[in-house]
Amino acid sequence: MADMTLVIFLVFLALVFDFINGFHDAANSIATVVSTRVLKPQHAVLWAAFFNFIAAFFFETRVASTIGKGVVNPESITLAVVAAGLIGAIAWNLITWWLGLPSSSSHALIGGLAGAAVVHAGWGVLQGAGILKIATFIVLSPLIGFMLGFLFMVVVLWIVQHKTPAKVDGIFRKLQLTSAAAYSLAHGLNDAQKTMGIIMLILVSTGHMATADLGKHAPWWIILSCHGAIALGTMFGGWRIVKTMGIRLTKLAPIGGFAAETSGAATIIGASLLGIPVSTTHTITGAIVGVGATRRLSAVRWGLAGTIVWAWVLTIPLTALISAAIYTLLTAW
Repeated sequence: MADMTLVIFLVFLALVFDFINGFHDAANSIATVVSTRVLKPQHAVLWAAFFNFIAAFFFETRVASTIGKGVVNPESITLAVVAAGLIGAIAWNLITWWLGLPSSSSHALIGGLAGAAVVHAGWGVLQGAGILKIATFIVLSPLIGFMLGFLFMVVVLWIVQHKTPAKVDGIFRKLQLTSAAAYSLAHGLNDAQKTMGIIMLILVSTGHMATADLGKHAPWWIILSCHGAIALGTMFGGWRIVKTMGIRLTKLAPIGGFAAETSGAATIIGASLLGIPVSTTHTITGAIVGVGATRRLSAVRWGLAGTIVWAWVLTIPLTALISAAIYTLLTAW
């Protein structure tokens, strides 16, 4: 077995990634509720963090199982591979946070793990079926978010068509608290489980957990620590990305914020129940654009949307390259 100090350090590094995931993706949970002025930023992050955490008690850990055994062959993984993958993902998250781009922490983690693993054991280490499922939802999750956001907004507008704007605003300022809670619950559900999968992979690679256990419910100490880390990260909030998501991409009223958050939550919870690690960033961005497009196509800043899409396209290959380089450096010492 590996030195326990090294194992503890890598578990800690995984939780650091989880914290930065929450910090980076806080915009996903709070951008709409802040931009519509339903909650002040400091209250919004507390609201989102609470629901990020309590998601631990509501669902099975199917996404964690997919990350643990569906991206790379767990029997071919070493601690150096995990370390390089985590460092690469953390680096990419910090770079895109600094640039104010809502990239996917999930895909950064997957790209980082895959890049380091390929350098270590060759292309055969990759799990084709799992990666194909994840790659499919890179495309599908924003499209589903867009379609649900558009359709849900149309339905809601039809329901309130005879009410005054002031009445509509008052109703949806209250309802948006519920939709923001649902979205934050979904965010915690899907994203915290990705770190759970990495921690279980660390334990499997060091003989502290059997490979067969990757398909089972994660131990509670892993579940609670991962949900706690992502909730804490959310409390600190990545404000640069909040501005991009909630203000620059399209202008939202409370009714639009409610539609976007509800659509995003439905998409993410559905994928999580199927064990699919989707990008919460891609999903909520698609939903926001879908809601904005119901007013008119020019209501969406398509140039900014195009920049965001480029960040999505580049996340996995660039993070894979960063992690491959880090793995090479780590093993050269």
